[in-house]
Amino acid sequence: MDTPATGLTFRDATDADVDTLVALVQSAYRGEPSRTGWTTEADILEGQRTDPEGVLEVIKAPDSRLLTVERDGTVVACCQLEHRGDHAYFGMFAVSPALQGAGLGRTVLAEAERTARETWGVKEMHMTVISVREDLIAWYERRGYRRTGRTTPFPYGDERFGIPQRDDLRFELLVKELV
Repeated sequence: MDTPATGLTFRDATDADVDTLVALVQSAYRGEPSRTGWTTEADILEGQRTDPEGVLEVIKAPDSRLLTVERDGTVVACCQLEHRGDHAYFGMFAVSPALQGAGLGRTVLAEAERTARETWGVKEMHMTVISVREDLIAWYERRGYRRTGRTTPFPYGDERFGIPQRDDLRFELLVKELV
């Protein structure tokens, strides 16, 4: 979908996007390039954030979409949407670090919520955020998400999710009613 007001094009990812999306996600969260933006996890996790197999799995999964956002033909953001019964799951959200802080993330999140509501008729969006990411959680709270206090363990020892730099990581479930 093209949104002329923002100059953004939203589309489903294809196999041809895998390498670009892996690089985008990595640049938004890990290593030195991620420090350009504010979503970096570089101080709490090293290593990879995702890999080509993980991205391809999301693209191919039934009831899943990997929204790819382009501006002037360049991929600038992405997010995963997955239909899970009465709600949708939001994940793999990345905005190019050079473009963070200018409202692009807010626009992508709103489009993801609209897409989930219209595509699957869901009433809630769920996501998990690393619980020590207070600034990121606060950003989601300002957009209507609420902390549930429900947590799941971080997959320590599985380097597909990165190499933890602390021993207190866990995921917290955030939920938003979609109206």
